[in-house]
Amino acid sequence: MTDQAQVKATLHRYLQKHRAALVGKLDGLAERQARWPVTPTGTNVLGLVKHVASVQVEYLGSVFDRPFPDPPAWVTAEDGTDMYASLDETTADVVAFHEASAAHADATIEALDLDARGVVPWWPEEVREVTLHRILVHMAYETARHAGHADIVREMLDGLAGDGDGNLADKTADEWRDWRDHLADIAERAGLRSAGL
Repeated sequence: MTDQAQVKATLHRYLQKHRAALVGKLDGLAERQARWPVTPTGTNVLGLVKHVASVQVEYLGSVFDRPFPDPPAWVTAEDGTDMYASLDETTADVVAFHEASAAHADATIEALDLDARGVVPWWPEEVREVTLHRILVHMAYETARHAGHADIVREMLDGLAGDGDGNLADKTADEWRDWRDHLADIAERAGLRSAGL
């Protein structure tokens, strides 16, 4: 395997890992939970999956003149409709769209070399011309970022945390509560100290 092929395979593998972690955050959630807005800005697990699928269609499709067939209108809408599922969309619908967008993106990745050129028309003119390498890094970053958001949102919904890779301590609910209380105590004491109290 050439160095370029190895770099491409590594970036692709990370993208796939982050996709799986993101979509996995929907496992076991009812329709209401999957779309429940947890943050003041309305962030929800299903919306994050829909958003990443939409972004993937554009960056690993249109940017390289490989348009996704019959994309939903909200893919290119600028009103935030890619950040939540409408009442007419189910979790299964969004996951199916994500899978289709991932397959389309994977086909682009497989078909092109890392130095293949594309254009991101919504980026500033001076940086619009990109390579597959640049976009693969961008999409791995984008997907990892939103998978992390989904991890936190899911934890706030029902306490499920981590992605099963062994990086999270194995604690009971009581042990986690004690740990959180310990961290809250540290935060309170640090706040008092910084206030000179």
